[in-house]
Amino acid sequence: MEEISMAAINDLIRQIEDKNLRDRLQQEVARLSKQKKFGLVFEDHIPECTPLYGVAVRKGSLVAVKGEDIRDVYFVSAISNGRAAIVNKATGEKSERPLDTLVAVAQFGEPIFPSLIPIDSVENAPDSNLWHTLIEADNFHALQLLEYLYPKQVDCIYIDPPYNSRAKDWKYNNDYVDPTDSYRHSKWLSMMQRRLKIAKRILNPQNSVLIVTIDEKEYLHLGCLLEDMFPEAHIQMVSSVINPKGCARDGFSRSDEYIFFVMFGECTPARLSLSNEWSSSAIVSAQEKTDDDEAEKSVEPGWTSMMRRGTDSMRTDSPNLYYPIYVDPDTRTIKEIGTSIPMGQDRAEEIPGLIQVLPLRRNGTQGRWQVGNVELKNRIQQGRVRLGRPTAYGFVINYLPDGEYAKVVKGEYAIQGYADDGSMIAYKKKLGVDELRMPPTQWKIASHNASENGTTLLTSVIGEKRFPFPKSLYAVRDTLRFFVADKPNALIVDFFAGSGTTLHAVNLLNAEDGGNRRCILVTNNEVSDDEAKTLKKQGYQPGDEEWEKLGIARYVTWPRTICSIKGVDIHGDKLKGNYGCEIEKMVEVEGEITDPDTGRKIRGTFYKKAKEAIYPELSKIKMADGFAANAEYFKLGFLDKSSVALGQQFREILPMLWLKAGAVGKRPVLADGELPDMLIPESSNFAVLIDERYFGAFLAEIEARPNIEYVYLVTNSEDAYREMGSRIRTRNVTQLYRDYIDNFVINSRRI
Repeated sequence: MEEISMAAINDLIRQIEDKNLRDRLQQEVARLSKQKKFGLVFEDHIPECTPLYGVAVRKGSLVAVKGEDIRDVYFVSAISNGRAAIVNKATGEKSERPLDTLVAVAQFGEPIFPSLIPIDSVENAPDSNLWHTLIEADNFHALQLLEYLYPKQVDCIYIDPPYNSRAKDWKYNNDYVDPTDSYRHSKWLSMMQRRLKIAKRILNPQNSVLIVTIDEKEYLHLGCLLEDMFPEAHIQMVSSVINPKGCARDGFSRSDEYIFFVMFGECTPARLSLSNEWSSSAIVSAQEKTDDDEAEKSVEPGWTSMMRRGTDSMRTDSPNLYYPIYVDPDTRTIKEIGTSIPMGQDRAEEIPGLIQVLPLRRNGTQGRWQVGNVELKNRIQQGRVRLGRPTAYGFVINYLPDGEYAKVVKGEYAIQGYADDGSMIAYKKKLGVDELRMPPTQWKIASHNASENGTTLLTSVIGEKRFPFPKSLYAVRDTLRFFVADKPNALIVDFFAGSGTTLHAVNLLNAEDGGNRRCILVTNNEVSDDEAKTLKKQGYQPGDEEWEKLGIARYVTWPRTICSIKGVDIHGDKLKGNYGCEIEKMVEVEGEITDPDTGRKIRGTFYKKAKEAIYPELSKIKMADGFAANAEYFKLGFLDKSSVALGQQFREILPMLWLKAGAVGKRPVLADGELPDMLIPESSNFAVLIDERYFGAFLAEIEARPNIEYVYLVTNSEDAYREMGSRIRTRNVTQLYRDYIDNFVINSRRI
């Protein structure tokens, strides 16, 4: 007997009208659900449904009532005078509704026959064959289409799925999942499993990677799911800091998230030249370790005491160098630096909550600091001052002398990061070693800050904040680079596309190394919860133009794609800056300052803030130049099987044929009127024989075109297809429409 899940039982109980019976059954189900389970166990929920706004409701359609639960699916038995007779699919109850109150729906697992409806395009490289794609759709159905287009052909899938951490984080069956729902994790796993099953079938099993980002709410469940679904793969998880300042969650300051890398076949991350930020845990790969490698890594520059020792070390030797340093004992950081204390006075004024540290020796005699208070402030900004152990007189304070700091500036020591007190953490840098490194499993990279290089960058491109928590452009670029740096023609898919960071990052990688990587984005066109409430108050419903234009695909993903490719913002103004991703640092300058205690002019080498590119190799890429790339924006549509079989919807299928052939050249568009006998687009790499009577002329045409790699033959005869196919040189020959129909009928059974 086929097992039925607890979740499915709950969904069925919900439909029982008798309240007493419904309550008793719920109590029994609750008792059964308390049985102990081990390992990853989750329910098979009632399949998700997708509303198909824009698809006509006909006799035989599956529909839902607008504004009601989309899981209540009806079968349209008849249509007359603008009204539809409908039958509840679960209960068999019959009713009648006005036609305009119904919306066609697609239930997962049922055969669909998709098409791609062109919405818009952007062309910034007319001579380039590089065409990216944005598909507006529920990603489950889009994945079914991608399986038809690119079975076992995708090099990399990068997804940032909903994290299931808030009430309005994600929808299931067109409704937000309540964080108190006892099945919230089960629903999330069910949603992910259905999509990953298809994702597995489009990845190249010989050499490809699936990359999934997640936070602590679901990372344990996701890890188990990936292990269960992909036992043949190598899986590695990385911790990545995306918000150095942290955000409050459950009494902690959360600053990181996790990245799962699922590697198939021969896939392994490339060893790349990485900056010093990666050095703390990256492994040098160009030569074997020597015995002193580990010892050399642990060597720090020579920190020394801020208090003068030896000759001229008394307070009386340099009275101006006797001043207070105020330390917060809780945070162990320097908060204030006072001015020189006049002779005859032992201490400065106290500051509540802070400890006053003076240059006092163990025997209580008064000494002096190594540098003045102005220079000390300067060195704190450089990270050259470190707070040591507590003492009877306060704290030990150490600093990095000029000679040792010069070694850091020259690169003899590599800065690994900064301690809580602001002091640099630096270690001896091994010289003469090829800097190709493996990626570490802990990433604390300044450019991966999602606030500065996600939200702020996106806002600069498309105006006001339109999307919550976009990924850092450089975090996605770096993540992809480990796996596609040596694949200049990689096909990269993101079916939780969000704001479109993945496509932006792919274009950046291509601009950096001259690659021709192609990206396919998939996202729905949902509006935010607040926008949905406002639109409903104004009388709009999903499917209305006023509603759809505020959806994520049309309001965020596509505008970002256009703007980043053209190098302009949403208003048409040129973008400013470059892709070097600058950070502030202290640099040496020659100059003159005034000592505030003596008024004396001091000339020498000082330090000031300056901006430095984290990625010098990207600094030459100006944002205003855009990218030499093109992109098409489609909405997923659905076709009638009978019409397809009769050859009545070739125009609707043509964009898919172009994509299946690799989206080479500009997408061909048929003029209105009768279909031609054959279609051989001049700028593309595919050809279609529409009328098999003209096969001879067709064969002569494609033999004269060596660039033709894909051939589509429209015929209902298997014998004719085999005969024609045997005379065509390319191996990529497809029978229309048989191949298209069979694919979606057969694959619907594998869900």
